[in-house]
Amino acid sequence: MSGLLSSSLAKKYAMALSAFFLIFFLLMHVTINLLSVFSEDAFNVASHFMGTNPVIQFAMQPVLIFGVIFHFVMGFVLEIKNKKAQGVKYFKDNGAANSTWMSRNMIYSGLAILAFIILHFIDFWIPELKYKYVEVLPEDPTRYFHELQEKFVSIWRVGAYVIAFVFLALHLLHGFNSAFQSMGLNNKYTKGFKKCANAYSILIPALFIFIALFHHFNH
Repeated sequence: MSGLLSSSLAKKYAMALSAFFLIFFLLMHVTINLLSVFSEDAFNVASHFMGTNPVIQFAMQPVLIFGVIFHFVMGFVLEIKNKKAQGVKYFKDNGAANSTWMSRNMIYSGLAILAFIILHFIDFWIPELKYKYVEVLPEDPTRYFHELQEKFVSIWRVGAYVIAFVFLALHLLHGFNSAFQSMGLNNKYTKGFKKCANAYSILIPALFIFIALFHHFNH
């Protein structure tokens, strides 16, 4: 029993650490993207650095991809185990009186975000790989801003991004606090942590939505 408990706790710790890693990545990502609202040149410089720096490309990027995969796989594993432990079928839940809707449906918001990540890879990551390693085109440090704008011309794609970031906000509102709890941060600072987590969970997705809408209406 103790071995099973420790294994479960280890998975929760690992899940929390991967969540903090992805939270940091989102902050960095939105900061760079926000530059595109204020300065085309600044966005191009930052994107060119991120896209050509070998440490970022060959060390940090694989770690990021692993972190994303690990977080989602572990999340699904823990969710399925929790459902089995409750003795209910996967698609049912009778804990409405003791938990929030979001805490009971994290797997669905996770699936929506995963679908968005796949779309995001198709929109940006795969074309970047094709540009660099398939077509082997000469590097153009000024191409990034226009490539970003082109992706937000379609109202359907913008709508998909907006919906995905609404789900991300809901996912973060519960997930961020769960990560703090898993790391044992239930003390006199908990209220402050929760305020910061809630602010982050709303502000970051809202900024991503703002960026998408800004480029849609200003292309």
